[in-house]
Amino acid sequence: MRDPLAEPSDLIRSVSRALRVLEAVGRAPRGLTVKQIARRCELTVATTYHLVRTLAYEGYVIRREDGTYIVGLEVADRYRELVAAFRGPATVGESLRRAAMETGYSHYVGRFVGGRVAITASAEGPRSPYLEDLVPGFDDGAHATALGKALLSTLTPDQRFRYLKEWGMRSFTAQTLTTPEAFEADLAAGDRRGMQLEMGQYRQGVGCAAVLVSSDKDMERRVVLACAMPAAELMTTARVVRNRLASVAKELSEAMAADA
Repeated sequence: MRDPLAEPSDLIRSVSRALRVLEAVGRAPRGLTVKQIARRCELTVATTYHLVRTLAYEGYVIRREDGTYIVGLEVADRYRELVAAFRGPATVGESLRRAAMETGYSHYVGRFVGGRVAITASAEGPRSPYLEDLVPGFDDGAHATALGKALLSTLTPDQRFRYLKEWGMRSFTAQTLTTPEAFEADLAAGDRRGMQLEMGQYRQGVGCAAVLVSSDKDMERRVVLACAMPAAELMTTARVVRNRLASVAKELSEAMAADA
């Protein structure tokens, strides 16, 4: 949700409208007509037509034979560039893939991006449940994921409270923590065990563990490592998981330091 109070005085309306059109098309995988886009974006049909034609020319939307528009391939190219920029040195991706191959569990790297907790790299493992949302760029549910907890634990209590107030504590499952008090207690338990955990708080039956890779005064240089697996497996192998995560985290820290 955009904050109207934060709108810049030199906002270029046509660019803003084009992005709104692209967002509307992206949320409709079956495609939208120009009239449907105009209605959803609260624009005139004439304005929408010009915006759509421009986006189609640039490759960001595609017009199908039935007259509807879908997302274009240029968006995929921008996403690949985003993933590469987020991931950092190639050795980070190599370490994640190796960890996923050796353990069978999906691994994730996360950090603060624009003040929000975000996944910045990932490698899928065959023993982990498939989590289609947890891809580079995912920035939701920090309070319900171990990765998010590990990053939020690096903030002061006041900073955490402001973060949770701004982004909310949506309930993903019946186990999701939805109050700051419960969240603080959970983080404290994670600090004592040397690893943040969540059991079925983001997705029923799935567990996730996370450790800190690197800390820094600059919050956007703080990095964490997480892995996901069936919750039942995490309950019985937590100590082994923690040791493996610590080993991979050290490897990632050394790789990022060498690239600095």
